[in-house]
Amino acid sequence: MAVGAARPTIHRRQPAGCRQQYRHAVNATLYTKLNFNFVNDLGPVAGVGRTPFVMVVNPLLFPAKTIPDFIAYAKVHPGEINTVSQGIGTTPYVCGELLKMMTGIDLIQVPYRGDIMPDLLGGRVQVAFPPIAQAIAYVRDGRLRALGVTTATRSDALPDVPAIGEFVPGYEASGWYGICAPTGTPTEIIDKLSKEIAAGVADPALNARLLTLGVEPRALTTAEFGKFIANEIEKWAKVIKFANIKVD
Repeated sequence: MAVGAARPTIHRRQPAGCRQQYRHAVNATLYTKLNFNFVNDLGPVAGVGRTPFVMVVNPLLFPAKTIPDFIAYAKVHPGEINTVSQGIGTTPYVCGELLKMMTGIDLIQVPYRGDIMPDLLGGRVQVAFPPIAQAIAYVRDGRLRALGVTTATRSDALPDVPAIGEFVPGYEASGWYGICAPTGTPTEIIDKLSKEIAAGVADPALNARLLTLGVEPRALTTAEFGKFIANEIEKWAKVIKFANIKVD
């Protein structure tokens, strides 16, 4: 363990059911026995928005103040840094695995069954990649230090926090939401739904509501959303295979 942190109890569990579209992109590779095929059984309609995550450390336990500091420290202390998530295959979990793959550092994954914040704030674990909405209050009051957001660009919610990709070129990991329809749905229905969804995302009231839920509105056309999904599945397949992540 680095920086004198006590080793936490590891609570392993399978990831929860697919509550968000982005979990489907991970699950397409993570699970070998699904009762449906995301690519073959569902077709894209429109993208709705993304959920930024943020890499945070406990400032009392961890010396790094920037992403380069963190990477340098991790390379000197391989296998001594714990990163906590809500479970194997969740987005915070694969955020950490993507960083490991792209930088060559060695982090110890600590999957929990429930809320990660008590142990992160209490100093039993050092690093996490929670949604910005979950961490922002603790970042603002200084109980957590934000090193970088996981989106390709900076987030309006934490404009002074750099994107991890500013230091690790190509790094990007976001939660995302969108609408799909059963394969074979008539094109005219898909087109109508896509236009209505785009109009809804552009509506100021819905826009504001999404932001309060930690979702940054981002309308994508059917074609854009389909390409985005394909890219996400390909990206996370590489990460899952690199990390040798397996669930029953």
